[in-house]
Amino acid sequence: MPDAAVVWFRRDLRVADQPTFLAAADAAPASLALFVLDPALLGPSGAARLSYLYASLRALDDALGGRLLVVRGDPAEVVPRVAADVDAATVHVAADFGPYGRKRDGAVAAALESGDRELVATGSPYAVAPGRVRKPDGEPYRVFTPFRSAWARHGWRGPAETDAATVDWIDPDGLDRVAIPAGDAVPADLPEAGETAALRCWREFLDGVLDDYAGDRDRPDKPGTSRMSPYLKYGQIHPRTMLADLSGRRSQAVDTYRTELAWREFYADILYQRPDSARGNYDRAFDALPLASGAAARTSFAAWCEGRTGFPIVDAGMRQLREQAWMHNRVRMIVASFLVKDLHLPWWWGARHFMQLLVDGDLASNQHGWQWTAGSGTDASPYFRVFNPITQAERFDPDGAYVRRFVPELRGVEGRAVHQPWKLPGGVPEGYPEPMVDHAAERRVALEGYEQVKAARSASA
Repeated sequence: MPDAAVVWFRRDLRVADQPTFLAAADAAPASLALFVLDPALLGPSGAARLSYLYASLRALDDALGGRLLVVRGDPAEVVPRVAADVDAATVHVAADFGPYGRKRDGAVAAALESGDRELVATGSPYAVAPGRVRKPDGEPYRVFTPFRSAWARHGWRGPAETDAATVDWIDPDGLDRVAIPAGDAVPADLPEAGETAALRCWREFLDGVLDDYAGDRDRPDKPGTSRMSPYLKYGQIHPRTMLADLSGRRSQAVDTYRTELAWREFYADILYQRPDSARGNYDRAFDALPLASGAAARTSFAAWCEGRTGFPIVDAGMRQLREQAWMHNRVRMIVASFLVKDLHLPWWWGARHFMQLLVDGDLASNQHGWQWTAGSGTDASPYFRVFNPITQAERFDPDGAYVRRFVPELRGVEGRAVHQPWKLPGGVPEGYPEPMVDHAAERRVALEGYEQVKAARSASA
């Protein structure tokens, strides 16, 4: 048996439920814990996500007794070098199914192979790895509901029994390493990082909010969501652990939450099938959709980013994004619909802005969540779904508490009147903008644009 292995952490910053630990322990008597600060991933990340990542690495290092080796550079160069430094025959990872991750891991595997070493993938960030769930004819699913049913029938393994002591970790002293960065100051109020925080947050959700999840999850004025997305993003908890905890419970709320986990896995599967959908329309007929452009489009986009559209629910969401590096999921759909169908701007402008600011920014979920709202994704006939920001606000923030929390200019407006401040006897309160568009008129423009999509689809049929 070789003297050493390497465990290369990526989106699995935890010690519990770690199949890679078991594989490494089988391969060698001792392992080196490694994390690579990859410029290709750090560059596009916003300050909030970087600060959260660095805090997560410090928590992982603590869990490993200070034995996490952090290096910086191109993984295809630094991973083989680190493996050679400790004479490791194998490097163990959880498989990455994203477009960049697959390309990176191919390059690392080739570089390791040239030195008679091996990249070993065990498990993934998902309960069911992308590509596993297929139709009876072997084709991938393109619609969520049948995917969810097949995903549930497929099932998943139980959590792996691991902790920090599962592996005999090599002390990295003497190896080239960099300090975990402190990160830039972030104006957002970030969640506590690390596996311990993830498990505590999950337990609090199970023991409290879960009971009302089916009804409250769409209410941004209530603490009705799990807030687990940052922990899932960095693998501080595995969805398989969460599904195991849900398995003994029977309720509509549990079924609804399990469905939300299935959406995350569905979007990962879609991105695996179609890597090009990270940057362009999944439904290529939408390439024919007319979009706003030029200086006026950029001015509209800036107003949307700043939360200065004149539609309170939209502005509250965009300001929550800046204040918390997070946004309630119902509000994510409302602000996305406004950008695409009221302002007629490209969905990828909004998706990129989200990825720059969100602490939980996940490429598959973000890009395909945006396309679900834009209509260019996997949904069967979604373009007709044009969210009315006023009726959405009145339904899901009925007393206006969410808007008043994030739009201080409107805190003096009581009740649901806050959603249409232009109707107040004195007009819009000082400092708050008038509505930048007429929603009814822009809805008609959006639906007229869809006629061009239908024509393009017919022409290609």
